[in-house]
Amino acid sequence: MKTHHLGLLALALQAAHAQAADSTTLPLAPTPFKGVIDTTYKTSRPDFPAQLKAPKGAPNVLLVLLDDIGFAGTGTFGGQIDTPQLDQLAHEGLRYNRFHTTALCSPTRSALLTGRNHHEVGNGMITELAVGYPGYNSQWAQDSASIAEVLKDNGYSTAMFGKWHNTPDWETSPAGPFDRWPTGKGFQYFYGFLGGETSQWEPQLYQNTQPVEPATRPEQGYHLTSDLADRAINYIHTQASVAPDKPWFIYWAPGAAHAPHHAPQAYIDKYKGKFDAGWDAYREAAFAKQKALGIIPADARLTPRPAELPAWDSMTADQKRLFARQMEVYAGFVDHTDHEAGRLMTAARQMPNGDNTLIIFITGDNGGSAEGSMIGTLNNMATQNGIPDSVEGQLAVLDELGGPKHENHFAVPWAWAIDTPFQWMKQVGSHLGGVRNGMVISWPAHIKQPGGVRSQFTHVVDIAPTLYEAIGVQTPEVVNGAQQKPINGVSLLYSLDDAKAADRHTTQYFEMFGNRSIYHDGWLAAARHGLPWELVNRNKGFEEDRWELYDLNTDYSQSIDLADKYPEKLKELQALFDQQARENQVYPLDDRWVERALDPLRPSLTRGRTEFSFYQGTVRIPEGSAPNTKRRSHRISTRIVVPAGGVEGVIAAQGGSSGGWSLYVKDNRLVYVNNFFGKHSDVLAAAEPLPVGEVEVAFEYTQQSKEWGGGGVGRLLINGEEVASGTFAHVVPGRFSATETLDIGEELGSTVSADYHAPNRFTSTMAPVRFELR
Repeated sequence: MKTHHLGLLALALQAAHAQAADSTTLPLAPTPFKGVIDTTYKTSRPDFPAQLKAPKGAPNVLLVLLDDIGFAGTGTFGGQIDTPQLDQLAHEGLRYNRFHTTALCSPTRSALLTGRNHHEVGNGMITELAVGYPGYNSQWAQDSASIAEVLKDNGYSTAMFGKWHNTPDWETSPAGPFDRWPTGKGFQYFYGFLGGETSQWEPQLYQNTQPVEPATRPEQGYHLTSDLADRAINYIHTQASVAPDKPWFIYWAPGAAHAPHHAPQAYIDKYKGKFDAGWDAYREAAFAKQKALGIIPADARLTPRPAELPAWDSMTADQKRLFARQMEVYAGFVDHTDHEAGRLMTAARQMPNGDNTLIIFITGDNGGSAEGSMIGTLNNMATQNGIPDSVEGQLAVLDELGGPKHENHFAVPWAWAIDTPFQWMKQVGSHLGGVRNGMVISWPAHIKQPGGVRSQFTHVVDIAPTLYEAIGVQTPEVVNGAQQKPINGVSLLYSLDDAKAADRHTTQYFEMFGNRSIYHDGWLAAARHGLPWELVNRNKGFEEDRWELYDLNTDYSQSIDLADKYPEKLKELQALFDQQARENQVYPLDDRWVERALDPLRPSLTRGRTEFSFYQGTVRIPEGSAPNTKRRSHRISTRIVVPAGGVEGVIAAQGGSSGGWSLYVKDNRLVYVNNFFGKHSDVLAAAEPLPVGEVEVAFEYTQQSKEWGGGGVGRLLINGEEVASGTFAHVVPGRFSATETLDIGEELGSTVSADYHAPNRFTSTMAPVRFELR
C-alpha cells in the first residue's frame, strides 16, 4: 500500500496508541509469570497474568446498520421521511455521499464485519440461496475474522443486537454448530434473529444461542425495534456500571426497514396524505432537497424512470390509494426506527467520556427493495414463493397495513423512488441505486469541523480498517491459529479532517445475481442482467447483457452512458472486472432465486431421510432443518395421553401467521389447519371430543396437483379412524417463512391459526411426533 501524508487526526491517534501491544496474532499471548514459587506461600510471591486491556484512549464504538433503505430513504440524505435523530448525528459528524454496499443483505453484512469482499468470505448471496462454490457457500471461514473477534481479543466488550443473517441455513438449528452464530464470531452477547426478515410484532428471537420470546405482546405495545434499543441501552448502562474503564463495541442492526413493514399506528398516521402525489413526485422533491442540502453536487442529474416501471399518473384511483398507503406505512417504519436509534445514541453520548464514542450509522445494506412485486403485497413470503397478491385484496384491509396481521411490502416503484437520484434498486449491483447508501460518522472527540459532507469513494469493506486505526490495533495476521486473508478495504480516517483528500479506495467490483460492475479511478463499467422483482424463471443468457460506461468524476448519478464514445475504456474496465472476479471468487455468475433456494446439493440435516421423530418440547427447528412436507404426500402422527378432563394445545406446528400448518387440540377436539400465506386457511376438525386414555392421532396428506402451489387431500385420524377430511386447493410450495420454525408441543412466534395465542403448550404428554414422507 502506498504511504500517504498523515493528517492531524492520524498523528494524534498514532501518538495515543504508540504503546499498544503487538496485536498481529490473536488472542494475545499471556504474560509470563513474574512471581516467585517456593515450597510454601510464605517464601513465594504471587503474580497474576496481566488483564487484557484496550489501547489507551480507545473509543466506544456503536455501529448501526439499517435495512432496505435507499440513498433517499431518510430526510438526512434528502428523502421525504423525517429522521431528526440522524439529522442531529450528521450535524455533529460527517455525511458520506459516495458510500457503497453490495446490493444485498447477507453479503453487505459479511463485508462490513470482516473488511473483505463478500465473495471472499463465501457470502456472494443470502445464506438461504447458498450453492456449492467458494464464493457462494455461505461458510464464513476462520481466515476472515470479524471486527468483534479482533476487538474482543484487544480488550473490548462486544455485543450484537438485531438481524444477523450470516449463518448457513443448515447451521441455524438447536444442534448447531454455533461457530458461525454471532457468539461464534466474537460477540460476547447476542440478542436478535438469525434470518433475513422477521415480524416486528412477533419475532423469532435468540439470546446468545437459546430461543427466547418477547416479554410482551403487540397489543401490549411490543415492537422489535424498541426492544432492541432497550436491550442495547441496558447493555451500555451495565457496562458503565460494572466496567466503566472497559470500552465496548456494539453492532446494532435492527432489521428495519426490511419487509414486513411494521410500525406503531401513530407513526404511520403521521404521514397520511404525504405521498398522494406518487413516486415520480417523490423523486423530484427528494432531488431538489438533496441539492439544497448540498448532499449531491449542483450539477448532478436526476436519472429518468426506467421503461419497466409505470408512471404514477398511469395508475387508477384505487391503485394510487393503495400505493400511497404502502409508502405511509414504510415511512412510519423508518421514522420510528430513527426514534429508537436516537434513544440508543443519546444513551451512548450521555455516558462518561461519551464524546469519545465513535458512531458509524449506515442507512441501509442495499437500495430500496423491489421484492414486494409491482403492486406490493400483504405477504412478502408469498411473493418470494411466486404467489402474487392483488390490489383489491390489499384495499380490503388497507387500514391494517403495518399491523401484526400482515407481512406487507410496498410496490416496486417506491423502491426506485427512495434511491433518488440513481437508477435501479436492491439486487442491482450494476447501478448506484442498488449499492449507494448514505453513511454518517460522528466522533465529537476527534471531528473538529462537524456538519460537513465527504465525497471520497468509500465501501462497506472500509469500516473494519477504519475501526482498527481509530482504536489503535493492528489488522491481525493470525486469529485463533488461522492465517488471515488480506483486508480489502482502507481506513477512512484520512477523510475526517480533510474534505478534499484524494480517494484511497480506487478500485471496487460489484456483483449480485449477475448484475455486475467495476469501479476504477472514477469510471464505472456496468452490465445490468435482470429485473429484481422477477424471482422465478430467470433464464436470460449473460452473453446478452449490454455493458454501459460512466464517468463518475463528472456524472455523480450515473446518468450518461459513454460506452459508444469510449469503447477502449470500456474494454479496459471489462478486463479489470474479470480480473477482480477471478481474484475474489465471483465466478460462476448465477442469476437464479427460487431455484437456488431448492438446491438439492446444499448441506442438510434431512437429505435422504423419509422418517423423523421429534420429542415433546423440541422447538425452534428452522425450516431448512425440518422435514420438508411441502408439495409432498406425508403423514404426521403421535400418541397422546388424554386425561378425564381433556387436553388442549399444539401437538406440532410449522410456520406462522404468514403461512404454515398446525396440528392441535382445541376444546378437546383434534384440529389441523393449512394456512396458505394468510390468504385462506383450510380447517379439518373432529366433530367429537378425544377419548380418554392413550390415543393415536394422525394427519395424512396426499399431494394431487402438479402445479406450483397446487394442493391435495388431507385426512385427520383418531386411533386409525378418519374423523375429518377435505381438499386443499393450495399449499405453500417453497418456504413458509424466513424465521418461523417447527415446534413440537407448543408454537413459538406468530401462530398458524388465529384459534390460539402462542405458545399454546400441550397440556398433557405425548410420544415423539413422527413424520413419514411418501
